[in-house]
Parts: sequence; structure tokens; C-alpha cells
Amino acid sequence: MNEFVLALPAAFVLAFAGGIVGAVLMDITETLAARAGLTSGVNVALVGRWARGLLRGQWAHADIARSPAQPGERRMGWAFHLLVGGGGVALLYAGVLQATGWTLPTHRLLGGLAFGLATSLLPWLLLLPAFGWGWFGRRGPRGANALLASPLSHIPYGLGVGAVMAWGGRWL
Repeated sequence: MNEFVLALPAAFVLAFAGGIVGAVLMDITETLAARAGLTSGVNVALVGRWARGLLRGQWAHADIARSPAQPGERRMGWAFHLLVGGGGVALLYAGVLQATGWTLPTHRLLGGLAFGLATSLLPWLLLLPAFGWGWFGRRGPRGANALLASPLSHIPYGLGVGAVMAWGGRWL
């Protein structure tokens, strides 16, 4: 019992750190995918614009690309992406582990991969509709393909979470 109690906070710390690592891997993947012509249409300035709107109580936009630019939206976008979208979302992974009674899954990279793919639901069903682009981004910018770009970028995110938890799990 004491091992579980000690391991549980460590799992949350590792998940948060893994989420930040995963967010960086996601950014690298998105940059490479954009060079190959695959993009979701989302960029860090739009994420910051949305986050600043959330602080003012504005959940959704008719089309966020047409909403007025906000001061500091790029900085806000990076902070939101790394801390909330990266580290914060990864806390769900540790929470699922706690709810199922596991401190860390046996196959940490596979668990991270499955988690990363599951997090594709967040942009499809939350972020893109809030941007005014509809479910799965179907009304997003011309040439964007959020249906494919999201899971492609969320795979390395999940692998980052899983890798950090596997690395840290060696000491739990």
C-alpha cells in the first residue's frame, strides 16, 4: 500500500513532464507534416487567441481566424500548448492509471501511444468546434486536414508521455 501511495504522486509528476516532452515532439511532427503539405490549420497564435478568449469568458468563435488578434496571443498560445495542452492533459493518463489501480502500465510506450491517439478527440471535439470550424475541423481553413493531422501529431505526444513515464517508472 505504501508503495502505491508513494508512486502515485510521482506518476502525476512524470505524466506532466512527459506531456511537455510530448508537446515538443508534437510540434516537431506538425512542422514536418506542414512541410509535406499536411496541416490541421491550427497555429500557436490561434491557440493563444482562444486561450485569451477563455479568460474573458468567450468559449467559442464564429471563425477564430477572423476574430481580432489579441496582444501577446503567441506567448499565450505557447504557454497554453505546453502547460495545459501538454502537461495538463497528460495528467488524465496518470488519472486513468490511478482509477484502474495501476501505478504504471506494463507496456508504457504502448500505453502512451494509445493515450496519444485518444487525445486526438480533444481537438476534433473541443478545440476545432470552439474555433468555429465544426466537428473534426470540417469547416477549417482551405487545404487543412484536421482529421488526419490530429492523430499524426498526437502519436508522438503520447509516445513522449509514455517514454518519460517508462524512464521515470524505473525508479518508482
